Amino acid sequence: MGVRLNITMDQAVYQQLKKQVRPKKMSAFITEAVKARLRPDRRMLDAAYQAARRERWRRQVAQDWSPTESEGWPG
Repeated sequence: MGVRLNITMDQAVYQQLKKQVRPKKMSAFITEAVKARLRPDRRMLDAAYQAARRERWRRQVAQDWSPTESEGWPG
């Protein structure tokens, strides 16, 4: 459920927003813009990392690149 806000923004920014975003899509646009600027919490990051670990293609890429790791190379 959404929360109604009363915010203040620069007039020039508002005019640009009105030109580029349809009125019925403005709330979703602003929500996504704010989400993009907020730091994700630890649970969200942990879930994303766990999901990435389950992706086969990532394991394959890591395996393909493992010979390029410098550990164990003569220094």
